[in-house]
Amino acid sequence: MPYFAYKGRNAGGEQVQGVLEGGDSGAVATQLFNTGITPIEINPSRTAPSESVGNLLKRLVRPGIPDEEILLFSRQMHTLLKSGVPIMRALAGLQESSVDSRFKEVVKSIRENLDGGREMSAALQRQEGVFTDFYINMVRIGEMTGMLDQIFLRLFHHLEFEKSMREQVKAALRYPSFVVAAMAIAIVIINLFVIPVFAKVFKGFGAKLPWMTQLLIDFSDFTVAYWPLVLAAFIAAGVGYKLWVGTERGRYQWDEFKLRIPVAGKIIRKATLARFSRSFALASTSGVPVVQALTTVARTVDNDFMAAAIERMREGVERGESVLRVAVASGVFTPVVLQMLAVGEESGALDDLMVEIADMYQREVEYELKSLGAQIEPILIIGLGIMVTILALGVFLPMWDLGQAALKK
Repeated sequence: MPYFAYKGRNAGGEQVQGVLEGGDSGAVATQLFNTGITPIEINPSRTAPSESVGNLLKRLVRPGIPDEEILLFSRQMHTLLKSGVPIMRALAGLQESSVDSRFKEVVKSIRENLDGGREMSAALQRQEGVFTDFYINMVRIGEMTGMLDQIFLRLFHHLEFEKSMREQVKAALRYPSFVVAAMAIAIVIINLFVIPVFAKVFKGFGAKLPWMTQLLIDFSDFTVAYWPLVLAAFIAAGVGYKLWVGTERGRYQWDEFKLRIPVAGKIIRKATLARFSRSFALASTSGVPVVQALTTVARTVDNDFMAAAIERMREGVERGESVLRVAVASGVFTPVVLQMLAVGEESGALDDLMVEIADMYQREVEYELKSLGAQIEPILIIGLGIMVTILALGVFLPMWDLGQAALKK
């Protein structure tokens, strides 16, 4: 989403300025009003919010807050608020019981902000890098609707789902990553140490070598002679990728490409649709208008290509079109989702059907992730087989030819 530079005045009349990310200037103005800032000027900006060198170094050195702490915080806040415990007393108890010193400081800062007259959502927003935009917006909705305890419970289930998805992806990619790393190490060792030895032997005979053997020797000679350049090229490629993905256009293109990757693409699409469905259902059941819900959900799908499609849906709904029509026009939803949207709009049970879609795709993603290793294994075996075949033919073909020549003599 684009960035907007703003100038405004806070509750104390002091002038403040900064950069915020939002769908449009109206969305940024809403964010500012909700945090107690009256906007004076909002203009598009090409740069993201800047950080001082000290803050940047602090963030690089200090590790982030563990996901488990946010998860426990959400569950405990629901339990305490549901039991009728005052929010300041609830936060004091959480601060004392927290085992993570960093999160203890976060809770302390939230208490101080609340004590200073700020709302809970504004206090969470001031904790940089701890709570997501979706989390903050949902807490703001809870404050508006008087359902803050229920919102914390729904956020707990939402975060639990996200955590489960990440862990399953890591578990599924652990074995393939190990195999690919082992293959890469083997190729480096063979090129730097094994092939040069065979090359000396072959050159000693002075015979003409097969093209495959000559290709392996030339590649090995290049690697040995110019390995610093090869290493620098890999590092430059990695840095270039990071810089490209760091741009708005690059991130959009990469997120679009990810959905087309064989095997992994369908899993990413289903996981993104599950995240969209659950987030939309959560916002809808909390009483959020469809337009605002789509704006909020666009920040939670973790895919810029899908987020842009959802933003276009929001614009269509603002023009008076139905959710189903704009979803069809977006071209990113599966027929199952579109069918559920059609039934949900017609029956008025859109939030319930979106929960069912999320559950369905969650089960499918879990199954796909469990079988991901089995799906990737044939690809790895074929790749390993090709590599071994090339090395075997390249090394043993000249030895076979030399043996045949010796026998004829």
